[in-house]
Amino acid sequence: MDAVLDTRTPLRAYWLEAKYEFLRLLRTPMFAIPTLMFPTLFYVLFGVLLAGSRGGPGAAQYLLATYGVFGVMGAALFGFGVSVAIERENGYLELKRALPMPRGAYLLAKMAMAMLFSAIISLMLAVLAMTLAGVSLSASQWALLLVVDVAGALPFCAMGLYIGSLVGGSGAPAVVNLAYLPMAFLSGLWMPLQLLPPFFTKLAPVWPAWHLGQLALKVVGRDSGASTLMHVAVLGAITVVFFLLARRRLSR
Repeated sequence: MDAVLDTRTPLRAYWLEAKYEFLRLLRTPMFAIPTLMFPTLFYVLFGVLLAGSRGGPGAAQYLLATYGVFGVMGAALFGFGVSVAIERENGYLELKRALPMPRGAYLLAKMAMAMLFSAIISLMLAVLAMTLAGVSLSASQWALLLVVDVAGALPFCAMGLYIGSLVGGSGAPAVVNLAYLPMAFLSGLWMPLQLLPPFFTKLAPVWPAWHLGQLALKVVGRDSGASTLMHVAVLGAITVVFFLLARRRLSR
């Protein structure tokens, strides 16, 4: 692949930046292990072992969709929020600006990293669902679920970028967790919101994770019935707003 891009310098710069960003984080145990293993271990525990004895295939399908979103959130929020905060604090962003590379290569590389990790998480969950939980979906459903997970990383990349532009490297993990874990719970990613008091169901549309979760659940036929266009529009707006806020912060 590198050889193919040798004669096209801008494309080669984008490719190499994305390649080494992915390899850097893949070789960082504090990021790669929790990002890849938490969604899969939780799915084995709740989607395979507990759902098999209580909720059956329906629960396994529901948790396949929602834990995919949970994994995507983690890859994007931590991949952007923590790494950008550390790199900004250490002066790495200033160094990047001084290098003769395309201006967008840094951000596009991190987006590609988050989307690739999201794809790996989605595929790992699909294998577990098929082999251990007995989940049966059509080929188009499996493919669409992968697309939802991978594209769904973008709003959380923007949120993570904004967090990274606000806080320092030492405080970023705590701030990301404060956004990540409560939002996952309040969006019904760990359990259906119908099991919680009605207030939480009414509050759910506030959270971007709920909208992405509903898109994933729509693929397996277990969503609340709201419009696909509405979910996509909300997620698109969140992506643009947080990206612009982060850009304004980082351009100072």
